[in-house]
Amino acid sequence: MTPETVLNVASDALMIASMLAAPLLLSALATGVSIGVLQAATQINEMTLSFIPKLLILVVALLTAGPWMLQLIINYTRTLFNSIPGLLG
Repeated sequence: MTPETVLNVASDALMIASMLAAPLLLSALATGVSIGVLQAATQINEMTLSFIPKLLILVVALLTAGPWMLQLIINYTRTLFNSIPGLLG
């Protein structure tokens, strides 16, 4: 196994991990910013106010992006398992 192969596998793994995390992180970020703007506009300084909307948005994002995320990790794992003989020598 050459160092280039290790770097290629690690790079692919990091790309897949970021693609899996992106829908949930971006939806939580958008919800947090919009709730923060609403709190700043109304001067309500309640820290727990953003928890329930974020939780609901994350559930919706997981339900909508879940099948795509599952298919992505399945394809990556299948490709990685199929390439094991070529990686070993």
